[in-house]
Amino acid sequence: MRQLIPGLLFAALWASASAATKFGVQSVHPLILANVRFFVAGGGMLLYAYGIQRGSTGSLKKAWPTATEWRQLTIFALLNTTLYLGAFVLAMKQVSAGIGSLSTATNPLFIALLSALWLRRIPQWSEIGGLLLGLLGIGIATYPLLLNSYATVDGLLILLGGMISVSAATVYYARIKWRLPSLVINGWQVLLGGLLLLPFTGLMAVLDPNAFSSSHYDLRFWASVFWLILPVSVAALQLWFFLVRQDPIRASLWLFLCPIFGFMYSYLLMGEPITLYTVVGTALVICGLWLGREKSSVSRKE
Repeated sequence: MRQLIPGLLFAALWASASAATKFGVQSVHPLILANVRFFVAGGGMLLYAYGIQRGSTGSLKKAWPTATEWRQLTIFALLNTTLYLGAFVLAMKQVSAGIGSLSTATNPLFIALLSALWLRRIPQWSEIGGLLLGLLGIGIATYPLLLNSYATVDGLLILLGGMISVSAATVYYARIKWRLPSLVINGWQVLLGGLLLLPFTGLMAVLDPNAFSSSHYDLRFWASVFWLILPVSVAALQLWFFLVRQDPIRASLWLFLCPIFGFMYSYLLMGEPITLYTVVGTALVICGLWLGREKSSVSRKE
């Protein structure tokens, strides 16, 4: 019950990132949107943590990362922000907002598989079967969208890479006993993720200069940045860290609600279709999650 309201709110806010990103990439290159979001969000959270909230953290020294924590934050930032969110924003240029949210629901399946590998044990059939069902569900839901130009194969592959990266980030985060306040962790990992993304942004600017020169910093762009920063990067991630600290496996299960919110947003805001393929594909993803949850429940009892 303690996770109910935070879990529902997290799912609703996190799913909105797909639609907000789709609006933003219509105005600027995806990596520009990502970098602006990361620097403003990360800088704002750190300014609040070290400035306004400084008294509640005890002292600035206690809230400042140690050498070991800098390494941990950098690894987490690379996986959770640079690779995942960088891939996500690139993919949203080529896939529908609904599929972006549906893919997010597969995170628990990747998390279960990566956790097994981390513990050096052979993955159970339920973990592998759940992951395969989830991927099959995404494939079915995506099929008509590929035909109608709402998605591309390249976009789906980029999205898949991002899902693997954020799942690895979740497993890594849960394995560390963090001393720093969650707001400080979030602020540094978002800011560091933006810094690590800069070389990729520079490379893309060289390879595709027209895409960067045609960017428009209009109201749609800034509205997208605002939404991605406050409700998503700040509020949703703070809720996510709270849920993961309570129970990383149960926390990941809230992600299954993201497709429901995501397809609702994509239909109402983007005019993207909801078909029988969408319903069947989403049902298969949820069945895959059920298999993964069965294994997780057994593991907790053991």
